[in-house]
Amino acid sequence: MEQQKQLLPFYAHAVEHISVGIHAIDADGKTLLYNAKMKEIEGNAFDDMTNQSLVELFAFRKDSTLLRVLQTGRKEVNVKQTYWNKSGHEITTINDTFPIFEEDKLIGAIEFARDITSLEKLIYQPLRRYGEPLTFDVITAVSNEMQQVIANAKKAAHARIPVLLIGDSGTGKDLIAEGIHHALSPANDNFITLFSRRNKSILENVQAHLQSDKCYTFFFERIEFLSIDMQEELLDLLKELSLTKHMVIGSIGSDPIDLISSGQLLKDIYYFFANLMIIIPALCERKEDIAPFVADYFSRHRARFASTVQGLSPEVMDIFMSYDWPGNLKELELLLDEIASMMTNEEIVTYEMLPLHFRFKVQQTDTSTSFIPNNELLPLDEYLREAEIYYVQNVLKMFDGNVTKTAAALGMSRQNLQYRLRKWKAD
Repeated sequence: MEQQKQLLPFYAHAVEHISVGIHAIDADGKTLLYNAKMKEIEGNAFDDMTNQSLVELFAFRKDSTLLRVLQTGRKEVNVKQTYWNKSGHEITTINDTFPIFEEDKLIGAIEFARDITSLEKLIYQPLRRYGEPLTFDVITAVSNEMQQVIANAKKAAHARIPVLLIGDSGTGKDLIAEGIHHALSPANDNFITLFSRRNKSILENVQAHLQSDKCYTFFFERIEFLSIDMQEELLDLLKELSLTKHMVIGSIGSDPIDLISSGQLLKDIYYFFANLMIIIPALCERKEDIAPFVADYFSRHRARFASTVQGLSPEVMDIFMSYDWPGNLKELELLLDEIASMMTNEEIVTYEMLPLHFRFKVQQTDTSTSFIPNNELLPLDEYLREAEIYYVQNVLKMFDGNVTKTAAALGMSRQNLQYRLRKWKAD
């Protein structure tokens, strides 16, 4: 007991200076521990946390692992989350969250969050990695929907009028914005992307650029993440800009009328951009763009890395076409990055080359299969046996029946897996 007491100052120092965010709450959702790194990640102060109700606490988080673990009593590890924090910054973390029990009673939950935001931005540099201007010519899209988007974007460039881009994260709003910039005639000097935050840096950034004689294209990402007061200040600044000299492009993540009604978007900002609004559809609504995008990706990969990869097998292409792509083009490109990094001299991407996490994700979206025959209720031992057979068979399928690879993935010996397979076959 005395030794534990002596260690308390060391524990406190470690918690406060560790590079991992730590947030602990009791069973009622009251914050007990909120270290410096978590304050940095989420943009809150400890006093703010303790003064908020549980609902208010997670108002800026659509899917909090901490709250979910508190409700379920089950740990969740290696959960990746991307969200906008209270300061208006887009944050990506990997979270390990654990329930805390005392004498079998749930007394709270604790979360450890690793901030990988900078790493994500380094990994995902769509097309810019090739060091070429992002013109409309390099945007691979054959669907009628995207052809209409590009046609409207060209009209905006020709007329040099403010334009508002509307679409989910990862749909390519930044690509369309830069395409507009490069289609301007006469051309502007620089394309400036301004990420919305809840402080005055975005306005100061614009004002600093206006001190020069250059012509700029200003792209305001996700305007709805600015506070309403900041949006009013931004609108005053936009009204003062010379629209014959500068091009103004804004973006939001969903329907502007819904954002206005929910108090996230200033109505007058909407009116400022009302002459031309371009909706960029999600990838699941224009799946005919997937194959050309993949072909273009591998063409660039061959040119840059002298690789031999030519494309996807028919099976993999069918999987790509049936998947919903909630992360849109961003998710697709990151997946192709992961696949390409693991290839050597292969020419075709086959099913077993897909990352294991993606194969599981695709299987989870297929609700047509069940390991419970005819959805009957079974005794627990039969249920567990059916579940084990179902799971092992699916992992075997992932590795095309290769017992050695399947055993390694399941964390068992090859002999153990072979014994189980023989036993199930005999039964």
